Formats: sequence, structure tokens, C-alpha cells
Amino acid sequence: MRNAPAREMVEEASDFLIRRAIKKGAASADVLYSFGCGNSLSLRDGFPEKNTSGTSLGVGLRTVDREGRQGIAHVNSLDAPHLEEIVEWSLTNCTFAEPDPFIRLSEEPLEEMPSLELEERRITELTHDERMAACTEMWETARDADPRAISVRSASWGDGWGETHYRSSTGISGWYSGASAGCVASVILQEGEIMEMGGAGDDSRSISALSPSEVSLQAVKRAALVIGGSPLPTGRYDLVIDGESAASLVDVIGELFLASNIHKNRSFLKGMLGKQVSSPALTLVDDGILKKGLASAPFDGEGVRCGTTRILSDGVAVSWLYNMKYALMDGVPSTGNASRSISGTPDVGCSNLSLRPGRWSREDLFIQSENGIYVTELLGLHTINPVSGEFSIGIKGARISGGATGGAVSGMTIAGNMKDFMMNIDLIGNDFKYYGSTGACSLVVRDVAAAGS
Repeated sequence: MRNAPAREMVEEASDFLIRRAIKKGAASADVLYSFGCGNSLSLRDGFPEKNTSGTSLGVGLRTVDREGRQGIAHVNSLDAPHLEEIVEWSLTNCTFAEPDPFIRLSEEPLEEMPSLELEERRITELTHDERMAACTEMWETARDADPRAISVRSASWGDGWGETHYRSSTGISGWYSGASAGCVASVILQEGEIMEMGGAGDDSRSISALSPSEVSLQAVKRAALVIGGSPLPTGRYDLVIDGESAASLVDVIGELFLASNIHKNRSFLKGMLGKQVSSPALTLVDDGILKKGLASAPFDGEGVRCGTTRILSDGVAVSWLYNMKYALMDGVPSTGNASRSISGTPDVGCSNLSLRPGRWSREDLFIQSENGIYVTELLGLHTINPVSGEFSIGIKGARISGGATGGAVSGMTIAGNMKDFMMNIDLIGNDFKYYGSTGACSLVVRDVAAAGS
């Protein structure tokens, strides 16, 4: 299907790799295979900029010796000579690794896996003309939405299909496939000598859930909100953070709950399991089996069933996210959060991470945050120190006045500690939406130090 090798051929190759690795001295072994095909098309100011299609195939072999050393090798072919080579490479790499007594392979069979609705046939049948129509719709909508629009820098569409296979020497074997599509628009507005770029995007497992025109309108609105922005006086402000920026914040918080970061002292939440680490307004759930979720799968990179894990409940840290290694270290079951590529050993990662929505409309949040700042961009979130929690990041948005947005705000920096920041999250909106694989909604953070004019 879609030029992918027959599954029987892939399974034969996987069996060969595992049998050969065991015969040559590995204590255990597993194989991760992936195939993908995709298409992308973009316009710049109405003219074609990119039109590409491609496929990728990869198979990775992990061998484990009796001391827990792991060796990884991968190749982009199922040809017998290449398979022979990666067995040798994997075993050789194994000898250079450090022993690890906590390396295990799953032994739980993958049976009766849930239907996650990851593959909409409509996506795989899209034509070039349909992709072009979507890009043209985005370009025309953005061009006409605001007289200040001087350039639609990008109106792009992408879609793809792929499948994954896992097999191990412990007898675990499983397949899953999925398709997704997405569109992105970016526009430049000019007001006098001032220019501002705004962008928006959306992706989904379902074509009907995508609206190219709405994406373009959002891009224009985001640029229009902040054009000509200036800093407010230095002080302490209540922040109303929009859903997309809140999703970026949720991603940062989610990283703090990965068991690998806990054990490597890369999270200030270490030692805080069962304790209040944020305001009671926050509840976070990682859901690897969310139907149509962009990060959903029936099993993870170690062949362990994915599941649903509440990591933060009313502000209390209730669970870390685990793969096999760290679960064994802590004496708990894996949560099915092994993150792995064909060329790497398993680590831990979030799947579909979401913030439980509240009951407040965005207008309610504005009314209850008088003289605050509506934040639509958080700049430099990657600089937050996960160990100390200290941060200093830029913000852009608009002043809140009279229960609505006022003048544009830019050139401001907020600073503090994530421990306090999380405790000061007060209100959660009801405008829940998934931004990629992260679900979030608008929220209010009280009394944040902001440096401006």
C-alpha cells in the first residue's frame, strides 16, 4: 500500500535480524521499522514555492547483552546484505556501551489493541489539485482579510501516511499505521513604517477538521493584534495567556514529569511526587490512546501498550511518565511512554498531553484580569531552567482594559521561577483545543513581574 513493502516481507526481515543477533551472542534483541510517505505544497504571495513528495523507510536493530549493554544500528533498506551488516554493527556498538542492569524487553503480548482511528482514507487520496486549492484559499483569504497585508509569505499544505512495526526476541509483535494533514499560513502587515508577521497553523487526522481559511484569518488576527506594539511600564501584571501559548507552556511542564529527567536531576519536581506543585486549577493528562490523536499509538517504542496517565491532579504531582528502564528502577509498571527512533535507544516522552479545561470564557478571563496583559507569544521558553525553575522570557500581546484587548504590547520580559508561576495559575478557560499533540486553553496567571519601559 502506498509503495510500502509488504508486511510479510518486513516481518521476515525482522525475524531474520532477531534470530541472527541471538545466534551471534545477543541476550535479547528488538526491531523497530518505519515507513512513511508525504506530500507538501506551498505558495508565496500566490506563486508556487515548493511542491515535493517523498518516501522514507528505516529499520533499526537493538541488541542487548547479559550485562545490559545496548547496541543500536539502522539501515534504510530491507536487502539481505544490509540486514547482515546492521547485525554486526549493532553487536559491535553493544560492546562499547555501559552496562545497565535496568534494561529489559517487554514480555506482555500485544493483543486486542484498541482502534484509535488514526488513518482516514480521504487523506491518502488527496490530489495535487486539492492541495493547490487549499493553498490558494489560504493565500486569498489572508490577502483580503486586512488592507495592511502586504505579503502572504507562506500558504502551505502537507499530508502524509506511515506505518510502524515492532518485534522482539521475547515474542512481542505489532503493527499500526496512520495519516495526518496540516496547513500553515504566515502573513506580513504594514502600518506606516512598522511591519509585523503573524502565523497560524493546524493539523489533524481528519480532513474535515481542517479549515484553511480559518487558519489564514488567525494568522492575520495574530499579526494585527501586536502590530506597532510598545512596552508597558515595569511592574507586576496579571497575564491572560492564549491557548496556543498555553500549549507551549504545557509542553514545558510536561517535560518535568518524565522519569528520565527526574532520575537525571533535570527537573525541579524531583522528590515532589504526591505533593502540591501547582495551583489546584491545574490538571494534566497524558493520553497515548486518544482517538485521532496526533501522538497516539497502540504501543510505544518498546512494544508496551500505550495508555492514559494523569500526571498532575488539582495541582498535585501524582505520577511520572515511564519507559521500561525507569519503571524498573522505581518498581512500577511502564506507562507506555517509551520514545524511540530507529537510530536511538528508548527514552521517555509525552504523547497527547492536555490541560483539563475550566469553565471561563475568554471574555470572563479578560474581565477578571483588568489592567493585565493578553499574551499571544511567549518568546524563549526553551531557556527556562528545568532544575532551578528560573526563567526570563519575552512576551507579545495586547493590554487588557475594560474587559477587552487594547493597545499592542511588545518589548517586555517576564521573569521569575516556574515553581511560583505554576502556583499562581488561577483561572482556566473553556476554549480547549489541541495544538498538534498538546491540548490547552486560555489561562490566567496572577502577579507576574514584567520588565518594560
